[in-house]
Amino acid sequence: MGAGVASLTPERGHAIFWYNAVRHRARMKGTNKVANLVYLSLGANLGSRHNNLQDAVDALGEVAAIEAISPIYETAPWGLTDQPPFLNICLKAKTLLDPAALLVTCQDIERKFGRVQLVKWGPRLIDIDLIYFNDQIVDDNDLVVPHPQIDQRAFVLAPLADIAKDFIDPENRLSVSAMLDKIDASGVVRLEGLEGRLQKPAELAWGVKTYVMGILNVTPDSFSGDGLIGESEFVSAVVEQGKIFVDQGADILDIGGESTRPGSQPISEEEELRRVIPAIEALSKHIDVPISVDTYRASVARAALQVGARWINDIWGMRMDPGMAMVVADASCPVVLMHNRSKPKDVVQETRLGARYSGVYYENLIEDIRTELQELVDLALEAGVTSRHIIIDPGIGFGKTVSQNLRILDELDRFMELGYPILIGPSRKSFIGFSLNLPPEQRMEGTAAAAAIAIDRGADIIRVHDVKELARVAKMSDSIVRN
Repeated sequence: MGAGVASLTPERGHAIFWYNAVRHRARMKGTNKVANLVYLSLGANLGSRHNNLQDAVDALGEVAAIEAISPIYETAPWGLTDQPPFLNICLKAKTLLDPAALLVTCQDIERKFGRVQLVKWGPRLIDIDLIYFNDQIVDDNDLVVPHPQIDQRAFVLAPLADIAKDFIDPENRLSVSAMLDKIDASGVVRLEGLEGRLQKPAELAWGVKTYVMGILNVTPDSFSGDGLIGESEFVSAVVEQGKIFVDQGADILDIGGESTRPGSQPISEEEELRRVIPAIEALSKHIDVPISVDTYRASVARAALQVGARWINDIWGMRMDPGMAMVVADASCPVVLMHNRSKPKDVVQETRLGARYSGVYYENLIEDIRTELQELVDLALEAGVTSRHIIIDPGIGFGKTVSQNLRILDELDRFMELGYPILIGPSRKSFIGFSLNLPPEQRMEGTAAAAAIAIDRGADIIRVHDVKELARVAKMSDSIVRN
């Protein structure tokens, strides 16, 4: 990266991140804050090269939504050849930062992980270069974009072609693949297997896009009929479905082993562990997005984190098991705190449309839920959970009537005032079925409408069964409400 920009302290770096998050939390129609498309090149040839790259990707995930990570390539050094070979990757990302702020952030990440540049093109623990910023051309003392001599650098073009082969260089008007075809890439070797892959950050850059959480139910009794536990080889089924979801646009996968539909029966801790742990362990070896475990048991959460889960999604907001908060705090992982007033006595069963809640009383629906969510947040903070790891969920379908669920969606923006990212889970739920008089398998369009409204009202994550369709809904909604 270019030199001459003042150092960015950790405090200032987090201020930039939180400034953009706050801007999103308070965003209004007509804002000119837009998400910028960027491509970055990362390289490392000292220390644990693979870990250095993963750490840098995780750090960049705080200020950019990482949309794609290329495979890892091992490459001969360029410019100064008397040094160890490099591992190189490229990233596609969206960020609210402008080019100058992104440059400063990248330089700070390099320094954070120990980079000291003594020799031009010399060995380094981590190197981060801004290759493209939208289709802009930037040329000043501190930053040049597109990156100089990009058309001569096979170690950049090879991984970049994996994620952006048709991107047109704004200076020479050639595509990435065309530039790669013109040079010798024989010294650039793509690594295979796990050593050739990195994971997307467990933490997401809020405000840049709406994230899609795909639902993987490892249960025999899911209300929507998508439970995978009935398969003879259910672990293989989970892995296959998870890979499909990621290909269709899922940013997070949420695995649950106990049905939470109204009126469902709880299962034992042993049975939940039997269902979710092998599924998470297997899936984590095949996908590069965060895996969330949908559980309210501390023991299940702890075991899931040990085998590859990176988030906790607790439908009881860490109130059901007093040990959950300690697990989350110790793991320093994101946690979804959901509002929940579910009581079996309030459930009404109907043969065709399923179960719904009836007669649930709130003195003031939105204010009551806001107050109770704030109580969950306060309990989490007191237990040592980091504020930037907290995500709130108003709990659509959990102890709310049909009309109450509809009102929560319509007034979702009032939960933005709490200052935390919002997850919403309307997918195929009974309030849609009773509104449209449709069974669960016919509720995709209703889910799409609910998701679009939620995104307009400030949702950061939508939790869905129909990933392909809802990822498109999210992308189109973002095009409208996030410019």
